[in-house]
This record gives sequence, C-alpha cells and structure tokens, in this order.
Amino acid sequence: MKKLKTLKKNYEFKNVLTKGKFYKGKFVTIYISKNNKKENVIGIAVSKKIGKAVKRNRIKRLIRESYRLQKDFLENGYNIVIIYNKDSKLINIKFENIDEDMQNLFKKAGIFQ
Repeated sequence: MKKLKTLKKNYEFKNVLTKGKFYKGKFVTIYISKNNKKENVIGIAVSKKIGKAVKRNRIKRLIRESYRLQKDFLENGYNIVIIYNKDSKLINIKFENIDEDMQNLFKKAGIFQ
C-alpha cells in the first residue's frame, strides 16, 4: 500500500490556511492551494477540544480513508488541509457522513473529476 504525501511542518499548514481557498461543509472544512508538484499533498487537523486521543485518531482515520478512496478522481497539484469541525456532533460519527461531505466539498472546489 502506497503512503500518502502529507504536510508535516507548521509553516506548510499556515501557508495553505492563509493563501488557500476554503470550503465549509457539515463535518469538515477544506482549504486548498496550488503547489508546483505533480501530486496532491494532504494535511489533517483535529482540535484537542473534540475529545481524547482515541476519538481524534478515529476521526483522522476516517478522513484519511475517505481521501484515499477519492484521490484517483481529484486533479493533481494541490495542497489540501482538512479540518474537522468541532461544532458537528461527535456521537456516532459515521464514515458515510464524512465521505459524502468531503466529496461534495471537492466538487464545490472544482477539483473533483
């Protein structure tokens, strides 16, 4: 299995958050900016206010899996930061909800083929 290219440094996240466009959904907010590479680079952020580490890691796994399934349909050459909305209800969060929300946001952003 191929590993995803991820944003790791704080300045990389800040660059996307300040210069990129954002699209807000029910469960996630997506920030997108162009990069000069031939592949997408992803960053995932979940606030500490959401819950303990187990819940935060589960949400990150769901987001990562949703992105993995959709990455073949996305245009290349973007930095993407996905932030989980702390306003959305955490109780019984389902993969289908996050997947549908992310797909709608990618379509709204115009990078979903």
